[in-house]
Amino acid sequence: MSARTAAVATAGTAAVVVLAAVHLTQGTADTDVLSALFGDARSAAVLAGSRVPRLLTAVLLGVALGVAGAGMRSVARNPLAAPDTLAVNAGAHLSVVTVSVLGLALPTLVDGLAAFAGGLAAAVVVLGLAGGGAAGPRLVLVGSAVALALQSLTILLLLLFEEETSGLFAWGSGSLTVADLDATARMTPVVVLSLVALLLMARSLDVLALGDDQAAVLGLRVRRTRMGAVLLTVAATAAAVTVAGPVGFVGLCAPVITGLLVPRARHLAFLPLSGLVGAVVVLGADVGLRATLGSARALAVPTGVVTTVLGAVVLVWLARRGRSGGTPARAPVGRVAVAGSRRRLVLVGVALGVLLVVVPVVGMLLGDRSVLLGDLANWVRGRTGTALTFVLDQRLPRVLAAVAAGAGLAVSGCGIQSVSRNPLAEPGLLGITAGAGLGAIALITWVPMASAWAVAGVAGAGAVLAFALVYGLAWRSGLESDRLVVIGIAVWSGGSGLITLLIVTSDPWNSAKALTWLSGSTYGRTFEQVLPTLAALVLLLPVLWLRHRELDLHCLDDDTPRVLGVRVERSRLVVLAASGALAATAVSAIGVVGFVGLVAPHLARSLVGGRHARVLPVAAALGAVLVGAADTLGRTVIAPAQIPAGLVIALLGTPYFVVVLWRTR
Repeated sequence: MSARTAAVATAGTAAVVVLAAVHLTQGTADTDVLSALFGDARSAAVLAGSRVPRLLTAVLLGVALGVAGAGMRSVARNPLAAPDTLAVNAGAHLSVVTVSVLGLALPTLVDGLAAFAGGLAAAVVVLGLAGGGAAGPRLVLVGSAVALALQSLTILLLLLFEEETSGLFAWGSGSLTVADLDATARMTPVVVLSLVALLLMARSLDVLALGDDQAAVLGLRVRRTRMGAVLLTVAATAAAVTVAGPVGFVGLCAPVITGLLVPRARHLAFLPLSGLVGAVVVLGADVGLRATLGSARALAVPTGVVTTVLGAVVLVWLARRGRSGGTPARAPVGRVAVAGSRRRLVLVGVALGVLLVVVPVVGMLLGDRSVLLGDLANWVRGRTGTALTFVLDQRLPRVLAAVAAGAGLAVSGCGIQSVSRNPLAEPGLLGITAGAGLGAIALITWVPMASAWAVAGVAGAGAVLAFALVYGLAWRSGLESDRLVVIGIAVWSGGSGLITLLIVTSDPWNSAKALTWLSGSTYGRTFEQVLPTLAALVLLLPVLWLRHRELDLHCLDDDTPRVLGVRVERSRLVVLAASGALAATAVSAIGVVGFVGLVAPHLARSLVGGRHARVLPVAAALGAVLVGAADTLGRTVIAPAQIPAGLVIALLGTPYFVVVLWRTR
């Protein structure tokens, strides 16, 4: 062991001891820790009943996630690989929630096996789509997409089975509030065995770091080594999720910090040091949280929220530090064969025109109470009874909100994909919807009687600030497409963590309100709330359409538009500002809805080619139809219960996103 490694290990151990000592003094009960050592039964009971279990759980989580993150980073040979970016946390979380929904009271170890199966399935899918975790930000893109789909399924289960999953919302963000040491004690052997087995593989992991070909030449069985390491790291992650839920980004931060402290450490030292640093991160986050908010108020805040925000900062730093892969970004393209087909264009226009009429009408007819077409006609003429009038009066703003928000998100996605030249970019993945959601929820929480225009304005400001942050951080002698998206994902994660923090500190008992907003719902919409979205569409859609030639040129490269006299940066800023405003007003109307800004532009290009003069209106119509249909489906399938439109979109959009990823690999 080198002197530097020994010094880091000593400093880490000392930090854990100091933080543990401070941790034991924090709590809601007035307890003298020293008196417990001298026989004070009351103080000893407080320590044994709550503070020691929380402390030991924090240490176990830190070690498990730190070691798992280090192992995943080695297997993928990618510093961005971690339980979060490989969607392992999300897969394990979904499995645990599914077990709760089924009403099964499983022993802790069996619960852990379910989490292991979910986490392993997610890791296999992500690594398969990312091409084995090849270096670069693609792994984060794939992992984030899969995690988003799994989280959508989890939120759907939480909403549909609120009683069976009571308390799992805060737990789902990583909570250290444990009733006893039972789960921690049962999962500790799993973590220890995983660490020991990985240490036995340390020499093989050192060889694997040289590359598959060189490792094979040196006699290493690459596939077997990789599979073994993945199984062990997923086991450690599943153990942590079983005990306290998915604690965000510890598995990313700990190996990064360890790598900075001991740059050339071999795995025999790197793995345990990452576990030690993980323990410092989790303990430090929990101590800092309780010192800032106070012990009583901090009980409602999952520690994972703090680590998620911290991890977002680390992800931004990694993205800015990483070098470009040297491969130019591939612009989103349309099907050239259909670009000149006037007949196809007419057919698409007629079909979309019919759908733009049919979808809202069907949306008015269906719901928790079905309405006949004749009743709808009578309602238009003002001849329906009180009950039916009430139903249709409530339904109309919801239908309008879904259609308008869908159109706004689709057009926003067109603009962002064009100027970023990234077919995977959309408002959500650039942090825009998280910024808008954070602004809107903050205003709704602190000023409950705020007008819809005020909510839209603050959401717009949040979106602009988030995007300015992403754009500014991604700019480094130019705008590199993948760096822009990875930093956007980091801001999105940090914003989601802050939204959770805001909700659990302001209204900790109303998780349904939080889940409904975060999953995109038209429930309770009014005309006043729809107007900002309609106004943004009327004003900004023509602005973007008039710049359709600039959008076409942005898709090529930076040089061509400059040669043709386009002021690239100013044009890009105008497009992005308009796109951000459209996304912000859409979020203020129906909450956070993902995938529409990604799926609708791709569908439009596949139908009418890549020219934005055609793509923009077709994408707007497709977005309106998609969200309108999803909203109707969500209000009807399990009526009188409802599924938020955003969840329906996420569940339907994920397969399409996987296809896009597969085609762009």
